[in-house]
Amino acid sequence: MFSITIVILILTCIVSFTAFSNQKVIDDLIFYPPAIKQRNQWYRFVTNGVIHADIGHLAFNMFSFYLFGNFVEKDFISLFNQNGNILFLAMYITALAVCLIPTYFQHKDNYHYRSLGASGAVSAVVFAGIFLNPTIKIGLIIIPPIIPGFIFGPLYLVLSAYMAKSGGDNINHSAHFWGAVWGIVFVIVTCLLLTEFNPIANFLVQVSNYFS
Repeated sequence: MFSITIVILILTCIVSFTAFSNQKVIDDLIFYPPAIKQRNQWYRFVTNGVIHADIGHLAFNMFSFYLFGNFVEKDFISLFNQNGNILFLAMYITALAVCLIPTYFQHKDNYHYRSLGASGAVSAVVFAGIFLNPTIKIGLIIIPPIIPGFIFGPLYLVLSAYMAKSGGDNINHSAHFWGAVWGIVFVIVTCLLLTEFNPIANFLVQVSNYFS
């Protein structure tokens, strides 16, 4: 049986590759705030996450998602037992929408603005993983995994916030930032409501032990 991670990855790749050669698919699924405001096409908050600008965009998002999705999904199963898969899926889908709420209010009357890609949801998965395993080593494609997650996380958030404010590179850094925040919030809320596990205390203990 396929994991939720693999199902999401396969579905996203299929739709994205279809959209590469079909502009109508892009137009129907892309995040376009005026269409949401005027035509109530709220589904665009989620459907934009299954299309990407090009193969490089798709490959980077799905590679990151695959690396983190597998172990975060296992963490969820360990924490929530039979509900783990469903909650992992819920986090991913809600992250697609939540990460774009600030973007929607900023651009709801901007007829030139469009956004696509799963980056916000991938950020949620990555930061859920970092929050549950803060000492995990992280790197980039050309940098080996040498930076502890609890150091990488704040640096990523600060950089994303700065880039969102600066703008000009056609990348929705705001979605990256709020997706990451949502991953942490989702873990905290679901753990405190559904389990006896305290993720905040766990985070602090792991970071403290790292320096011991």
